[in-house]
Amino acid sequence: MLIWGNNQIELMGGFIREGFREALLGGAKLVVIDPKKVDIAQRANLWVAPRPNTDGVVAMGMIKYLIENNLYDKDFVDHWTTGFEELKKEIGTFTFEEVESISWVSKKTIQNVAETIVKNRPVCLVVGNGLEKSINAFQQLRAVFILRALLGELNTPGGNVSLTAGNFTRPGIFYQLKDSLRQQKINEHRMIGEEHEIARRTAYIPPQSLIRTILTEDPYPIKAVFCILTNPLVSYPDSKLTHDAFCKLDLLVVSELFPTPTSEIADIVLPVAWGAEHDSLGYWPGWHEEIRAYPKLVDPPGEARAEAYWLNELAKRVGIGDHFWDKEEDSFEEMLKPSGMRWDEFVTVRSLNNKKEYKKPEEGAFKTKTKKVEIYSATLKKMGIKPMPSFRDLATFRFHPSEQYPLLLFNGKEAAYMMSSYRHVQFLRQRRPEPTVDLHPDTARKYGLEEGDWIWIETHKGRIRQKLRLDPNLDRRLVYASFGWWFPEKNSRLFGYEESNINILTDAEPPYDRETGSVELVNIPCRVYKE
Repeated sequence: MLIWGNNQIELMGGFIREGFREALLGGAKLVVIDPKKVDIAQRANLWVAPRPNTDGVVAMGMIKYLIENNLYDKDFVDHWTTGFEELKKEIGTFTFEEVESISWVSKKTIQNVAETIVKNRPVCLVVGNGLEKSINAFQQLRAVFILRALLGELNTPGGNVSLTAGNFTRPGIFYQLKDSLRQQKINEHRMIGEEHEIARRTAYIPPQSLIRTILTEDPYPIKAVFCILTNPLVSYPDSKLTHDAFCKLDLLVVSELFPTPTSEIADIVLPVAWGAEHDSLGYWPGWHEEIRAYPKLVDPPGEARAEAYWLNELAKRVGIGDHFWDKEEDSFEEMLKPSGMRWDEFVTVRSLNNKKEYKKPEEGAFKTKTKKVEIYSATLKKMGIKPMPSFRDLATFRFHPSEQYPLLLFNGKEAAYMMSSYRHVQFLRQRRPEPTVDLHPDTARKYGLEEGDWIWIETHKGRIRQKLRLDPNLDRRLVYASFGWWFPEKNSRLFGYEESNINILTDAEPPYDRETGSVELVNIPCRVYKE
């Protein structure tokens, strides 16, 4: 198994943990690529620690090694890929010395990884969203996925398998709608962030695109925002800029279970029903590809309602109710139609699961126009997107260390919490009471810091304070800070969202990832010092 930027054991729960345990006890080899020696890396046969946001460079180095040493699946590549010759030309444009200089990963390490996975096939390559925090996110992921094709591990037992949806209608982006407003011509209703082609096609609006539009009123003014399942003052890049934008609105509505920094600046806070207080149908994409029934167990208190209720009722009142359902349960019936079940039947079944299909390429495994894996994509080229990852592009960073800011800041998800949520839950606060920042002991010693000190972390955007924890496995050049912190117990301004929130330190300015709109959220030059 090759796990890249994904701490599955710690973050995905017991069934994932048990699955890994069984695999390792059965003799499976585990390679983990992550700048921090996270929980899953503790169990790895080989742990690789690249510089944050250089994963695409490492992937290109591995591609180069596999091709130059004839370790790739030649039969699969010859018959079921396009663009291999272009890829061979690309790997000739850079050296392993350049890979190491940029990513901190040596040719020897790349060799060890490549030979380990080739000798222990089949190999499953699992990627997490640790690779998405970059202005090169799209092509960086493409480079990693090309590795799968070179290994021939697509729809193979023990490798990566495609999941076919169970007998239900996938909800898509607007599953609550009877019909999609996206069917209207895009040039009739300009979409915010439409310059990011992949984001536009999935109806995703990058946060900084929303913030920029609110502040500049280009391409049109935004007067109101409705926040559902989000806490932008903590979770969006550049928290202070986000605060300024939201305070400019005529109307900010927040639907929440508990007070948050964002709800504190809202004009209206709608009380949302908890999951067990209303019927819901959950869609689990990705490796699950299933829908699950969550029937109501108790009535919601007071005026609390499900978010779908607020949206449907609001749509009726602003004149677009025809596009929405009268009630949430009606959309459930639509999703369940292919199964032949109604909602009252489905709640006894509880789930419709995916099917694993080890489809062969000749059986239509690949949904591209060529019916092959497109290493070089003519489709992307037609969209104005580079058809293949380029090493030189992947090696370009927005930020670089300096005398003033000599260290590099990055972050990751915490097991105790869900993003910026649940800081008010006492059980969780007992487990993780304070925001912590990790340094190598030598780095701490260099700057006169000791474990348990509250220290400042400063970038060109500002500074925050977190409690120091020493990690001897961390690279001496790195600072690993906690994400999503605010303090529900504090009566200070907006629950102290500025004190320890890492997005005080991030930047929402361009350049952005051309395709998805991603910004540089890690690999940010910083300095640390004692309070």
